[in-house]
Amino acid sequence: MKELAHYEPKILIALGEAIDRNHKIHQWLLDNDYIELAALASSLQADVEAFKWLMNNGYPHFAAFSNAIDEDSKAHQWLINNNYTALAMIVDAAYLQPKALQYLKSHKLEILIRLAYKIRSLKTAQHMDYDFYYKMHF
Repeated sequence: MKELAHYEPKILIALGEAIDRNHKIHQWLLDNDYIELAALASSLQADVEAFKWLMNNGYPHFAAFSNAIDEDSKAHQWLINNNYTALAMIVDAAYLQPKALQYLKSHKLEILIRLAYKIRSLKTAQHMDYDFYYKMHF
């Protein structure tokens, strides 16, 4: 199973754009056989169907990553236990943990740091949206 670090940089840039809700790039991922990355971007945006797709189509590591980003400690531990070190480090980097940032830098994975920052921005926006007093949540 592919970790994010195994994708070409241009594909990771596209994933970052999809995480930023660029629908045109999201569609490009779907049209160019990166369905798992499109599903990951959607899952990070709280799309339950995308999460289920990841689980049912051979990408449990991306599903665990999506949950770990939402502070699910069991999912984070699953990543570690199953040797998805880079994914676990991206989770930690998204929460600005210095050891994770240093690990990614020392392994020349700066692009994954950029993804971590994009994910952090997405999650911050989601939390602000959810906490907005006047917005109804069903």
